[in-house]
Amino acid sequence: MSEIRQDLERRSSRLLRWYPKDWRSRYGDEFAELLVAEMADRPRSWRRSADVAWSGLLARLTSAGLTDHAIEPGDQVRASLASLWCALGVFLIFGVAMWSQLTIGWRWSPPDTRSTYAAMLLMSGAMLLFCVLALMAAIPIAGCILARVGRGESRGLLRPLLLLLVGAVFLTIGSRHFGNGWPGTGGHPWAQQGLVPGGVAAFMWASTLSVTSYWAHPHALAAFPTAELAWMAASPVAIVCEMVGAAKIVRRADLSRRVLRYEASLARVAAFGMVAFLVGSCSWVIDGHSGPNTLFHTGAIDVAGLVLMSVALAVAERALRRARHGGLALMQR
Repeated sequence: MSEIRQDLERRSSRLLRWYPKDWRSRYGDEFAELLVAEMADRPRSWRRSADVAWSGLLARLTSAGLTDHAIEPGDQVRASLASLWCALGVFLIFGVAMWSQLTIGWRWSPPDTRSTYAAMLLMSGAMLLFCVLALMAAIPIAGCILARVGRGESRGLLRPLLLLLVGAVFLTIGSRHFGNGWPGTGGHPWAQQGLVPGGVAAFMWASTLSVTSYWAHPHALAAFPTAELAWMAASPVAIVCEMVGAAKIVRRADLSRRVLRYEASLARVAAFGMVAFLVGSCSWVIDGHSGPNTLFHTGAIDVAGLVLMSVALAVAERALRRARHGGLALMQR
């Protein structure tokens, strides 16, 4: 094989990485040959590279159940639900960071505006809803997994399960440890100080320590303890492991139609919770009052969080529509 041919194959292989793994395993060899042949005629073409990248991203979105391209209804529902729960995960990374910031101020003093008060109630209620939904969604999926393991059909599930468990255990242990440094410890007693239990607030605060504007201030960040810096860098990895593991489990668990419809109904409630949480967050940030002793101060990191949460909500709404479309197709069969 000539060096020119080897170089063309390497370049075509790099371009193919834009496509999802399943697509590459089915069409990759044939498409690579077409790319090599075209590259032999036209060695350089930015339009070709851009077209392959765009088509690859579109294939990934289709695989994630986010486009109008037709796929099997069952696959559509599973893929869309996995994407929706991932979008909810991203939403909560930034949402929990904002809520934790608010709970610290709440622990020390009542807010001096109705907007901040309403924001705390809305966000806390939505957080409770998300916890209940997570439990309700996990129970039937766990049952399906146990049934498959009992039949000796666990292939394809062990790795995502391990990924999910490792991420969850690491995040739990780390959050419990670093939660001991929660700034809300103590505070000045007032009527509704205990709206959010201190242990819960401390755990959530520690789990999202990485969402901070200190990353833009290296000199200030350097003053943090080494262990805390390591946790701030490692905790997002644990969260991503949980999200990826959960998404792969949903797609590979071979859920029944009944379970898929049940999960889709929970997803609709989760989307409603996301809207409520975002409304509460906006109420607090837009209000602009820092409250007594700047305890409820908002900053640029909160505005950035609102933008990212809005994007995550838009993705979740798209996934929910596609899941509903796939569910209707399943019912017609």
